[in-house]
Amino acid sequence: MRVCVATALCLTAVSVLALPACSAETTKANGSPASSSRAGKPASADQDAAPMSSAALDKRLLNESDLGSGYLRKPESPSQHDDVTIVGCPALNKLGGDAATGGSLDFPRQAKATFAYAGGVSSEISEELYSNTAADLSDGFRQIFNAMTGCPTYQVIAGSTKINIASQKMTAPQLGDEQWSQRLTFSVGGRDTVTKQTAIRDGNVLLVFSGSPALVDRHLDKALAKAAATR
Repeated sequence: MRVCVATALCLTAVSVLALPACSAETTKANGSPASSSRAGKPASADQDAAPMSSAALDKRLLNESDLGSGYLRKPESPSQHDDVTIVGCPALNKLGGDAATGGSLDFPRQAKATFAYAGGVSSEISEELYSNTAADLSDGFRQIFNAMTGCPTYQVIAGSTKINIASQKMTAPQLGDEQWSQRLTFSVGGRDTVTKQTAIRDGNVLLVFSGSPALVDRHLDKALAKAAATR
């Protein structure tokens, strides 16, 4: 996931998902109340399906017509290359500096979009889709999620910018095959920004939806329905 280290307002979880490549040697972290599988749910037909291409994922992203009036898709931001230090969260430190500057989950099949909303109060939402085997998606996201939520507070120093972060696990909606959710508060220069991040794995597709809590709640079902439409 990306983090806007050049500004004080970060929309997605800092470091959140630039993991090293997942492999069969990856050790699963313990689950948490905010990370769960649907008990008794029949295995999805897509659990063992071949990963979708990036082009196919791109067609499953929300667009302005899906969201309604007041939304505008933002152009992709250039990658940040500032030196990054993580203070107060050894688990994130172990994942390396790239995990704190942004980027993406280390799955080659991916698509993403960010939308600005000017419906009364300017805000944003970010959608990211990934496809890989169900096991790798599950292991990869659980590792970074548990690392982040295992540190209630920590600090990221990116270049000359210091970002204080507070993370809190939240109850995830019972959608898809696995769910994770957290609330993050980014503090820079006395200004706080609250972000909600919810991730849903449905078969071999992972949806990560982040941004203003109200907008995430409003559009999550719609994003998942489009991302996990019958293939």
